Amino acid sequence: MAAGASVSIPCVTLNTGHAMPVMGFGTGSSGAPPDLPAIIAGAVRLGHRHIDTASLYGTEGAVGVAVADAVAAGAVASREDLFVTSKLHVTDAHPGRVVSALQESLARLGLAYLDLFLIHWPVAAVATAAGDGGGGGKKLVPFDMEGVWRDMEECHRLGLARSIGVSNFSAAKITRLLSFAAVPPAVNQVELNVGWRQEKVREVCAKHGVVVAAFSPLGASGSAWGSNAVMESGALRDVAARRGKTVAQVALRWLHEQGLCFVARSFNKERLKQNMELFDWELSEEDKELIMQIPQRRACRGDWFVSPDGPYKSLEELWDGEI
Repeated sequence: MAAGASVSIPCVTLNTGHAMPVMGFGTGSSGAPPDLPAIIAGAVRLGHRHIDTASLYGTEGAVGVAVADAVAAGAVASREDLFVTSKLHVTDAHPGRVVSALQESLARLGLAYLDLFLIHWPVAAVATAAGDGGGGGKKLVPFDMEGVWRDMEECHRLGLARSIGVSNFSAAKITRLLSFAAVPPAVNQVELNVGWRQEKVREVCAKHGVVVAAFSPLGASGSAWGSNAVMESGALRDVAARRGKTVAQVALRWLHEQGLCFVARSFNKERLKQNMELFDWELSEEDKELIMQIPQRRACRGDWFVSPDGPYKSLEELWDGEI
């Protein structure tokens, strides 16, 4: 990619009719750098148009600054040219709390609307006196899926969220949601990569026109719960060496060829550029056969939502056996 050039990232049309860029810039990190707004604005200059944040991440303010800066600098003509996703915190996943939680996110972002608003987990919690509900100091309580979704639909009706969806929903949970949703979810964002292909979720979502977006497309190695299954994969290294690509480029290209969207997080400018170089080459059949042999294991298991006193007594219950 030439210096100063930007790449046009393909889009997928959601069931609301809105176009979502297939690659998002992720901002979830336990150690986001202080210059995150400048990094995001730089990603926009490279061609990123989809920015993914969440109440949980604590990065909504930085995203808002970056969006304003990108528009002011002329990297994009207007806010309309960007696609911004955020997510509902588990402590706000209660009927009667969702609309105000979204309004609070919008205030932190300095935006009038989100392009996509997701239920972050099929989990509800209440903050306790021991903390603010951010990491500790919360009690898990039953999740009223229908009640929360009705409020998500209200966010959509009010124009506060152009599209609504979910994250970390199993095939069983997305099926249940679809059984009563007046406005069906546009997206299910789940852990998905060559080491955890999520065929069951993908099958159900494809059948009902729900776009699947992958988080941790490179395995999130080095995080508290991540896996080395992607970046240390011998199969991916073989393919990358043969194709003159990086392991990350091969892993992301595989997702794209599967018809999947993905949110990739990197605060490194060179890797950001490499992530953009995905759309002008293809994997061979031999490459894909090698990749399909990679062992499968869920890395983001959500152990912190399993409790003998909570609604999910086991990982099997949280994931409906999809582990």
